[in-house]
Amino acid sequence: MTFNDNVRVDTGKVSKRSGGRRGGAIAGGGIGIALLLLIGSQILGVNLAPFQPVVEQLVGGGSSGDAGQEVALTGCETGADANEDTECRMAAASDSLERYWSTQVGNYRGPADVVLFSGQTQSGCGAASSATGPFYCPSDESIYIDVAFFETLRSDYGASGGSLAQMYVLAHEWGHHVSNLIGSLQSVGRETGPASGSVRLELQADCFAGAWVQSAQTVTDDSGVPFLKPVTQAEIADAMDAAGTVGDDHIMESAGVGVDPERFTHGTSEQRQRWFMTGYENGPTSCGTFDVAASAL
Repeated sequence: MTFNDNVRVDTGKVSKRSGGRRGGAIAGGGIGIALLLLIGSQILGVNLAPFQPVVEQLVGGGSSGDAGQEVALTGCETGADANEDTECRMAAASDSLERYWSTQVGNYRGPADVVLFSGQTQSGCGAASSATGPFYCPSDESIYIDVAFFETLRSDYGASGGSLAQMYVLAHEWGHHVSNLIGSLQSVGRETGPASGSVRLELQADCFAGAWVQSAQTVTDDSGVPFLKPVTQAEIADAMDAAGTVGDDHIMESAGVGVDPERFTHGTSEQRQRWFMTGYENGPTSCGTFDVAASAL
C-alpha cells in the first residue's frame, strides 16, 4: 500500500533498539515466550522444535541480557518518508493501526510499544533475536519486529515482500493485541492441531489484519489527510502471498518434512489467506474464529 505523501506521522508509538546481547535460557524452549508469526527454527529451517504449544509462549518471565541501545527513529515525519523507508513504514502503519482500532474496540488501549530492533533485544516474554521473527508479547503488551525479517520472507520463503506484505506482518501482530483485549488470547490452551486454540488465534489475527487493510484508506491524521491511498488488487495479492508463505503446511514442506496437521499451530496457507480476505471483505465482526466449528476454519 502507498501512503499519501503529505500525511503527518506520529512516531510516538514506536521505539528502536540496536545491538542488544542475548541473555541466558528462556522458559518455553529458549527462543521467545511470545505469540510468534514465525519462530526461530521455522525461519531458519533447522528443525521442527518451534512447533510447540502456544501456552509455552504465553507465560511471562524474562531472562537476563542486554535489551540493546535505544536509538532515535528519525526522518519519519511524513507519508513520503514511509514510502521510502521500511522503519518509517512501520511507524506510519502503527499510527494508522492505532487510530483504526481505537474506533473498533470499546475501552481500547493500544500496544504499549512497537519495538523495531536489530541483533537481539529483551521483552517481557524473554530474549528475542533476529531468528525469532516478529511477535507480540502479552506480558508487556508490546510488538517486536526485526525489519530484516522482511528480507527473510523474500529470500527463504519466496514471498514478494512488498509494502503491504510488510504491513500485513505488523497488522497481524497488532491483531494479537486486539485478541488479548477482547479475551480470545486467554482461550488458548496447550493443544496443537488443525482446530486448536493456537490455530484459531492466528487465523483471527489474520482476519483482523484484513479488516484494517479494508478500512485503511479512511483512517486520517489529525488534519484529516488519509494515511493510505486505496489498496490495489496487486497489493492485495502481495499480502495474500505473505500470508500463504507462513502457513504451517508451507513451513513444514519448506523444512523438508511431511505435513502433519496434528502439529499445526498457525493454520494452513489456504486458511490464512481465506481468513485475511474474510476480514477484508466483512470487517472485524466477522473474525470470530473461536466461535466456528472445526470444519468452518
